[in-house]
Amino acid sequence: QVQLIQSGGGSVQPGESLRLSCAASGYTDGGNCWGWFKEREMVASIYLGASRDTAYYADSVKGRFTISRDNAKNTLNLQMIALTPDDTAMYYCAFGGRYCFDSTQYHNWGQGTQVTVSS
Repeated sequence: QVQLIQSGGGSVQPGESLRLSCAASGYTDGGNCWGWFKEREMVASIYLGASRDTAYYADSVKGRFTISRDNAKNTLNLQMIALTPDDTAMYYCAFGGRYCFDSTQYHNWGQGTQVTVSS
């Protein structure tokens, strides 16, 4: 069982950047996906991207979001730039998927962190 603790997030203005982190306790290797999702009102588990053998991204965030993995700290990071109000959501990290884009594949979820983008 992997426990995920998220940090980062908050409120920013449009165009600004934020960094989210997801620290894991437990084994996070083994070829599984470690991913990021967001949830907005009426729309759950929107795939953003994941790390496995490499980093994968949803088309909607390519060029703006960067996923990095610190194996020494067992942490997954999500760097977000050029944020817009559409990025406002609750963000979750998750581990355990085989098909990275499919939220139902993941067994372990972080507690979530709110990102709000407004002027």
